[in-house]
Amino acid sequence: MGRKEVFMGKAKFGIFGDGKELAQLAMARYFEKGDFRAGYYRDQTFMFAIDQLTVKEYFAQLYAHTDVEADPASAGRLMNGHFATRSLNDDGTWKNLAEMKNSSADISPTAAQMPKLLGLAYASKLFKENKGLHDLTEFSNKGNEVAWGTIGNASTSEGMFFESINAAGVLQVPMVVSVWDDGYGISVPNEYHTTKGSISEILKGLQRNDDQKGYEIFVVKGWDYESLDRAFENAARIAREEHVPVLIHVVDVTQPQGHSTSGSHERYKSAERLEWEKNHDCLLKFREFLLERKIATEEQLDLIDSEAKKFVKEQKDLAWKSFADGIKNELKEAVELLTAMAPQSSNATAVTQLAEDLKKTLNPIRKDVISTVRRALWLSRTDAESVKADLRAWYAHQQELNKDRYNSHLYSESIFSVEKIDAVAPKYTEESPLVDGREILQACFDDILQRDPRFFAFGEDVGKIGDVNQAFAGLQAKYGELRVTDTGIRECTIIGQGLGAALRGLRPMAEIQYLDYIYYALMTLADDVASLQYRTKGGQKAPLIVRTRGHRLEGVWHAGSPIGMLLHSLRGMIICVPRDMTQAAGMYNTLLEADEPALVIECLNGYRLKEKMPSNIGQFKVQLGVPEVLKEGNDMTVVTYGSMCRIVMDAAQELSELGIDIEVIDAQTLLPFDTTGVVGKSIQKTNRVLFADEDVPGGASAYMMQQVIEDQKAYYHLDSEPATLAAKAHRPAYSSDGDYFSKPSIEDVVEKIYSMMNEVDPVKFPSID
Repeated sequence: MGRKEVFMGKAKFGIFGDGKELAQLAMARYFEKGDFRAGYYRDQTFMFAIDQLTVKEYFAQLYAHTDVEADPASAGRLMNGHFATRSLNDDGTWKNLAEMKNSSADISPTAAQMPKLLGLAYASKLFKENKGLHDLTEFSNKGNEVAWGTIGNASTSEGMFFESINAAGVLQVPMVVSVWDDGYGISVPNEYHTTKGSISEILKGLQRNDDQKGYEIFVVKGWDYESLDRAFENAARIAREEHVPVLIHVVDVTQPQGHSTSGSHERYKSAERLEWEKNHDCLLKFREFLLERKIATEEQLDLIDSEAKKFVKEQKDLAWKSFADGIKNELKEAVELLTAMAPQSSNATAVTQLAEDLKKTLNPIRKDVISTVRRALWLSRTDAESVKADLRAWYAHQQELNKDRYNSHLYSESIFSVEKIDAVAPKYTEESPLVDGREILQACFDDILQRDPRFFAFGEDVGKIGDVNQAFAGLQAKYGELRVTDTGIRECTIIGQGLGAALRGLRPMAEIQYLDYIYYALMTLADDVASLQYRTKGGQKAPLIVRTRGHRLEGVWHAGSPIGMLLHSLRGMIICVPRDMTQAAGMYNTLLEADEPALVIECLNGYRLKEKMPSNIGQFKVQLGVPEVLKEGNDMTVVTYGSMCRIVMDAAQELSELGIDIEVIDAQTLLPFDTTGVVGKSIQKTNRVLFADEDVPGGASAYMMQQVIEDQKAYYHLDSEPATLAAKAHRPAYSSDGDYFSKPSIEDVVEKIYSMMNEVDPVKFPSID
């Protein structure tokens, strides 16, 4: 039925879970309240069976119904087969997850469900072993929950799958992974995907034994219900009671309608394979089983089939009516407005034709209506306002509705949004000591660990030695390994570990040791973390803090500033770029009160620089999105961030001796960027601006320029061409000389600004070239 809706033009694309029904029914029997799923787009039967998806909701998503009541998973933002339960109340507070059957929000990229599956299971380990979390009964029953994952056989070739499987074996977490193996990855058979053609064969080395921890591995046929039931029963018991991960390789699975509505499986499957699939369809085999065991009669099963088809058709029709009626009402209103406007318009014939064409549209979508109205407003551009006022007002109202339907919830819209958290200044006394910057962070993390049992930090070298820069030094010994934890070298699943835990109400800090290594984790950050609130329309949140360090230090792979890439990839996350560790600490305090995920990039060369220790280390907060004016000036505004702040401030001193007075602004955060117009107001005073940073040309500096010149309308206050100063297009060469000739230096800043002032007044500022 779903495929027919696509072919009739009522839906754009369809992807379905036929052939996998029986295994999913067996799995659903052992899925309990509090458990979490991280699966993929074949799991419709499972979601039906745990009562977290109705047939009507399923078709609403197929049609892209934007009402969250109609499609609770995504409010029409995701193609069909992308499932999610709503973990949050309308105000952004948590529901009682321990009393729900939960599904994390699906994403399309293959194997991308695996990193967060690890985190969902890891949260159970923390809830079980950390007694400080036992009172959080709305999130867990002392870690009794299992994380259930599903994946197609071909997707097990992805690196994310292997990394997640290995990490779960190391961590020994209650994770059950089911592989639906239909022998193909779209058109490509298993022998092209997997050594030996079998994922369970090559993972046999993970099988636990009497001397070594590992996995329990089961192999079962997808049409053998009794074996499936036993496998899932055992898997649930082992994972739930022993906290041992389990792999269930479900083989002999069919895919009777091909991969999706985009193609036919008859193009690549042999006649013999197609005949085998026909005879081994799991529903057919289940019917045979029920009849052989005399559990049901032919007549009973025929009646079930008949009633099921009738029910599904009714629900499909109701879903379509609900979806289509809203748009038809909008179309009717638009036609009436166009028809009323036409006689008074100077383009009466054209407007009338637009109304007639819109009225005749078969299966209209919202685009048809709005596109027509916009074109009518073009045609009425020379008409009196009274002629088009009603249509313009209607269109303005629809714009607001459509903004909510399609563009809302990129960031939190709850009471926990970062924009609602005010600044609290750091306090100092005469006794406040000068300490290394890393000691500021150490004191901040110590305070957070003490006051919030949900907070934990983990990453490579974070635990025993307290991270490579010592900001967690001594804190594992003080708070234990569950709170300050070492991990393997596995950036992708470090993020997944934090994402899954954050989805379950914890407050993780995941460390990526150096910013250059974030490429390993970028897909999970971009596709899952950053888009989570948007793609669920505020139904789920994962306030994960990703801590890393970058900017200047030692060469090609330890001095990266790929900020432009991150800005464009991670819309939906907060990106903080503190210039020192006091500022970083204030940002962490803010973020732990908020419900948005964030990336904090500390200055690699700032841990040993001296800073005053605030007396309110756990209370002061930086207001995110509000730049700070580091130095006032009149001749030019210079906007920068991070390590470049020190470079620009040193350059400002040199420039003052040359008779140039610059105003220096630290952006502090790049997402969000200057929400109060601090930079624009500065440019009104100075009439000149330079955006300086360490990214490649056209990277973050160009982004900042667009935000200020276009969004803040600063163009109208400029007396000189706006300028950027960035690093060279290549990565920085090694050594101090490599840094000097690769990234902006004090001299670069001075000469850039001086040349701009030379253009303004060549007499006062003669050329120094």
